[in-house]
Amino acid sequence: MSNPEYTNAVKEFLYKMADDQLIIGHRNSEWTGIGPILEEDIAFGSIAQDKVGHAYNIYQLLHEMGEADPDTIAFQRDEKDFKCCHLVELPIGEYDFSLVRHFLFDHAELLRFEMLSNSSFEPLANLAKKFKGEIKYHVFHANTWIKQLMNGTEESKARIQSSFNSVFPIAFSIFEKSPLEDVLISEGVFEGEEILTNKWLETIRTIVNSCGVKLPDVPDKSIGYGGRKGYHTEYLNPLLLEMTEVLRSEPGAEW
Repeated sequence: MSNPEYTNAVKEFLYKMADDQLIIGHRNSEWTGIGPILEEDIAFGSIAQDKVGHAYNIYQLLHEMGEADPDTIAFQRDEKDFKCCHLVELPIGEYDFSLVRHFLFDHAELLRFEMLSNSSFEPLANLAKKFKGEIKYHVFHANTWIKQLMNGTEESKARIQSSFNSVFPIAFSIFEKSPLEDVLISEGVFEGEEILTNKWLETIRTIVNSCGVKLPDVPDKSIGYGGRKGYHTEYLNPLLLEMTEVLRSEPGAEW
């Protein structure tokens, strides 16, 4: 990677993907012990473990490109240095909220990694091929519960629809473009957020239409933007403080 612009574009891209995985992983882990049923307690915990593992692997790739080691990247950066989207930062709320976020986020991630399986940046392509197999199970889980609850009681239908109304507009934050995206496209690293957004919309519309969910109109798809540039919701910094509490209490400790 002798071209600095190319290197910076790839690093920024990797950071945003890894940060998304790390933060949604920690959010999903918050269901441990409080899931609505035991199976969901276990399922969200397993999904969280996968997400944090994906983040670690991408941080390791960044380390191989000259960045800090994965633990330093994950636990010793300031809030403004994170590039995660606003969607993943939000508290878990009620189960319907977390389920709908899981559905929208993981469909986007599956499509992203399917696209990246053909990336010209071979180390990323190899990771994408590995990750997408795991994310297929995440998507299957989300689809199953969305369909089941939309075929349940009037209350379950109303809760799922209400969560789509609140979460769907913010989900477009996943696709906030990087100023360096043109470099990624021209070099064959990634086809671009616009193509991904269109694939995502087509996929989720097919599923939700089949079970009676109505997606709200979103005139301004940029209302959740900012995270990719380091401008975050009020919820990220408290989560980072919680994640790093042990590290801050014993700096330099070896385990």
